[in-house]
Amino acid sequence: MSKAKTAISPTRAENYPEWYQQVIAAADMAENSGVRGCMVIKPWGLSVWENIKQHLDTELKKTGHKNAYFPLFIPVSYLAKEAEHVEGFAKECAVITHHRLEAGPDGGLVPAGPLEEPLVVRPTSETIIGESFSRWIESHRDLPLLINQWANVVRWEMRTRLFLRTAEFLWQEGHTAHASAEDAMRETKMIHDIYVTLAQDVLAMPVIAGEKTAVERFPGADNTFTIEAMMQDRKALQAGTAHFLGQNFAKSNNIRFTDKDDQLKHVWTTSWGVSTRLVGGLLMTHSDDDGFVCPPRLAPVHVVLLPILFKADNPAAILEYCESLAKELSALQFAGRPVEVEVDARDISGGEKLWSWIKKGVPVRVEIGPRDMAQNAVFMGRRDKPHKEKRGVPRDEFVATLPALLEEIQTSLFERALAYRKQNTRTIDTEAEFIEYFTAPSAKSGPTPIHGGFALSHFSGDEATEEKLKKEHGVTVRCIPNEGQLDGTHEPGKCIFTGKPSSQRVVWAKAY
Repeated sequence: MSKAKTAISPTRAENYPEWYQQVIAAADMAENSGVRGCMVIKPWGLSVWENIKQHLDTELKKTGHKNAYFPLFIPVSYLAKEAEHVEGFAKECAVITHHRLEAGPDGGLVPAGPLEEPLVVRPTSETIIGESFSRWIESHRDLPLLINQWANVVRWEMRTRLFLRTAEFLWQEGHTAHASAEDAMRETKMIHDIYVTLAQDVLAMPVIAGEKTAVERFPGADNTFTIEAMMQDRKALQAGTAHFLGQNFAKSNNIRFTDKDDQLKHVWTTSWGVSTRLVGGLLMTHSDDDGFVCPPRLAPVHVVLLPILFKADNPAAILEYCESLAKELSALQFAGRPVEVEVDARDISGGEKLWSWIKKGVPVRVEIGPRDMAQNAVFMGRRDKPHKEKRGVPRDEFVATLPALLEEIQTSLFERALAYRKQNTRTIDTEAEFIEYFTAPSAKSGPTPIHGGFALSHFSGDEATEEKLKKEHGVTVRCIPNEGQLDGTHEPGKCIFTGKPSSQRVVWAKAY
């Protein structure tokens, strides 16, 4: 039996990492830049990120958060104030030591003008925002202080991959200060819930919400809450985190306020963020061997109209038909914004035109030729279905039902990803079965090793065991799931590694 032809080569089964890179290239979303580890985000990829940003920014403003902007450069002394924090980020910092260039002895340029204090290019902003908070906050009347920033950050990663892990990436980071620990924890958990909704309702990406162990916690935080998604190679992707920082950064930055009794106290702070890593997660959750599959709520274009002009007696009439249909569709609303429509009248072959939009992941494709126009109809295909699965629909019916169709596609993508996660999640009660589950087969099985997905196992929280499993098998505790997230995880038992009591099962996986 001959192998089915696909737009992306290699396929997911043949070489998953390379398939991922080729999907990005075929969809024209991003490319590697001339700067090591950095990417150029092209218009289609940036449009997806902008739609994520627009949704989240709206939700944050609804809850009282205000946008601000803080410097890209952070004095080393700021970073050094919180010991655990600096230790966690030290290896990823890009450091500036000079402020100008001058001609060298061989005619080239060399650094000159050493700085009085080295500057770190922002890896995260707790310390520099904390410095501002220490000046902005004086009284309990200044609290809570709810600040969000849309920015870029730099983390000097050794192994990079477009969207998933790059030396520079775009993100949102929230920073808040509160008068009590209870208020700060409520804030942290509220943001955590907002991230769950963003992932599941907008990206159609099922996530498990829970708390990180001490080993996996954000450096300097008391608690870190996470959302974890399963990719199609069954690895986990940390898709967003919210941190309860306690008073650690308040004390290191001297952020204090006078309470209602005129007592001077340190505030309680939080920080939280998501990044362009979500675009990578989106790609790896929904895409197939023909390219990107974009959920309608994030699609830069909801519907593309493809006029079939080859050998048409009256191509101008077909184009006019398409333009009038586009005007009708653009007047519709979907998920709180106008339906985005594009008429592709490029002078290229119909097959090339069609496949370019399949690879870009546009939810609905409409082909219109002389016969469709004569019947006042359209010939429609859905990106969540096989590309050959197309049908004719009367024009009026298509216009009337399009918003419902887009919602149906959105739901189908979520349900398909959720079914895949359930299929590849196993409850494991012995160490031997656990190791076997996460042991990849030999290289003879192909270049893409297949291993277990998510394992639900009892764990006592022993940090030495956790570090050992990470080092020897590349498996980590992705989260301690919140109650109600997964069936059967909150009954007490015994740790499968130490035999010690365990209050609930945790989620283990290999991860990006």
